[in-house]
Amino acid sequence: MEGQSATVQRSEADLLSYAKSTPLNPWGTYLHQIDMVKPHLGDLNRWVGTMQRPKRALIVDIPIEMDNGEIRHFEGYRVQHSLSRGPGKGGLRFHPDVSLEEVMALAAWMTIKNAAVNLPFGGAKGGIRVDPSTLSQRELEKVTRRYTSEIGLIIGPQQDIPAPDVGTNPQVMAWVMDTYSQNVGATVTGVVTGKPVHLGGSLGRTRATGLGVFAIGRVMAAANGLALDGARIALQGFGNVGGVAADRFVKAGCRVVAVQDHTGTLHNAGGIDIASLQEHVDRSGGIAGFAGADDLTLEQFWDVPSDILIPAALEGQITADRARRLSTRIVLEAANGPTVPEADEILFDRGIAVAPDVICNAGGVIVSYFEWVQDFSSFFWSEQEIYVRLEQVLIQAFDAIRELAVINGLTLRTATYLLSCRRVLTARKERGLYP
Repeated sequence: MEGQSATVQRSEADLLSYAKSTPLNPWGTYLHQIDMVKPHLGDLNRWVGTMQRPKRALIVDIPIEMDNGEIRHFEGYRVQHSLSRGPGKGGLRFHPDVSLEEVMALAAWMTIKNAAVNLPFGGAKGGIRVDPSTLSQRELEKVTRRYTSEIGLIIGPQQDIPAPDVGTNPQVMAWVMDTYSQNVGATVTGVVTGKPVHLGGSLGRTRATGLGVFAIGRVMAAANGLALDGARIALQGFGNVGGVAADRFVKAGCRVVAVQDHTGTLHNAGGIDIASLQEHVDRSGGIAGFAGADDLTLEQFWDVPSDILIPAALEGQITADRARRLSTRIVLEAANGPTVPEADEILFDRGIAVAPDVICNAGGVIVSYFEWVQDFSSFFWSEQEIYVRLEQVLIQAFDAIRELAVINGLTLRTATYLLSCRRVLTARKERGLYP
């Protein structure tokens, strides 16, 4: 039936079978990461099944009338992985490759991320399989509003709070907030975060993830005896996260020697002028054609020597083959799930330190939490207060993870998952089962 929502249920055997048949898919990567911590969970292993399946997965049909009068249908998803520690929290992605398994994994990683930085949220994620660049502004608004109406029964400021992700922005969040508010008959600013500031958004939200990547990078560099002054950065992805992180690293004395995005790959051993590159991207929509660096192929990017590699694009970028070829000291996972499990083991064996995504890119959700709190109180903080609080929360969380890693002889990723799983499963145990 047109516009009808369907709750999708899959058995653990189905999910594990899928993961084994396509081991590089994001959900398979997530399940492998959970398997890594099971030996360390003790009595909490009794509850670990709640980490291996989503609590709720919604698939919705989104029919809209295009500008030319054609009726088109788009498929949308909202997955709530865990609500044990609080309402769901996670972004909304508009991308032509969005799939249920991807959204499931992204929701699960939000569960881990929110628990790792000790926010009172569970994990959720949403997506629509659509290329937003092919839609007019009016069509994009129609898709957003219809999707919001379809998932409205499971979102809300105390249920599940969407935020921007790949292909979405503050304008999309404003449409989500307005649609939800119209449907419930009251202005509900707290139903989303990442809104325009004058609609209850928080100062500092746009730059938060990139600034968090830099904060973790600074700590990682110090822990590994690497001076930032003169350090070489290789960056995949030059959007909001990668661009902000690159700017902060350059201001700390680093040289960005390689940049890759969906339009091409650039290399300059002497350092790429990031400010000029940003101006070029603002004009042209991508890094291709920038005159201040040489062009490389897609694969050559992974062979560029660096001190810090920052994958800030999409999942599954660091494969086993690329992990064997990398010439770097530190990997800062600014993207979600950029390293496949086999590659993770190779990096560990090679002595390359990895700051896992669920802590490295948590700056955005931390400031989203600040926005949510500010919306409830209708009292808003200055941008400087936001950045101070962001760094305090992030560094405190990272220090706890490093301590756990050292005490138990674990990688930072395994320590992060162990800490998060303990928090989530303890909440699940203490809440019990109903009925």
